[in-house]
Amino acid sequence: MKIALLGYGKMGQVIERIALERGHEIVLKKDENNTFDGLSSADVAIDFSVPTAAVPNISSCFHANIPVISGTTGWLEHYDEMVALCAAKNGGFISSSNFSLGVNIFFELNEYLSKIMSKFDNYSVDMEEIHHTQKLDAPSGTAISLAKGVIENSSYTNWTLEKPEASQIHIEAKRIGTVPGTHTVTYNSVVDAIEIKHTAHNREGFALGAVIAAEWIVGKKGIFTMKDVLELDK
Repeated sequence: MKIALLGYGKMGQVIERIALERGHEIVLKKDENNTFDGLSSADVAIDFSVPTAAVPNISSCFHANIPVISGTTGWLEHYDEMVALCAAKNGGFISSSNFSLGVNIFFELNEYLSKIMSKFDNYSVDMEEIHHTQKLDAPSGTAISLAKGVIENSSYTNWTLEKPEASQIHIEAKRIGTVPGTHTVTYNSVVDAIEIKHTAHNREGFALGAVIAAEWIVGKKGIFTMKDVLELDK
């Protein structure tokens, strides 16, 4: 499989190594200093760039009939536009706040727990996410996905970084050292607390999941999620 890497920072370099180990070829390594030369020969593109580059990167791929795996966060106000463009170009697209296999299992646990906890109004929920100091967006896309998972299964209506109202989930975003990513969901009552937590030890899990998603989407048309890739709905 021929892969175009859109974004060649730390994540892009880990993705490159894992892709090569799995027998794939990198035909483009794009950062802010080069062009899309080589994109047309790719079977799939993996975008781990920056929020300002995500939409141009994804758009260029759809116009070139290249399916896209996007792990960039902080640009999702334009997500519906990219979905519409993908449909118009009959393309393939997976955008995820986190491609880690463990995190996607964690998403499922979060949704399952939120369904149970919605029956008990004596518990309140809050979340914490910790990432390295170079992360540009806060809260993390993963934390937002976790909050959405709770909102879809409860009376909560939104999330906030500030002091929460009764219908809001508070997310505390911390930026510490080189932490690759830690997410905690806590249900508190006056008598006890229930907590689920995912701790990433390195970037390997994110990169492997992105490459697995790229392998899966080649030849497919439509808008998909990691639930489709990992068959979590079956």
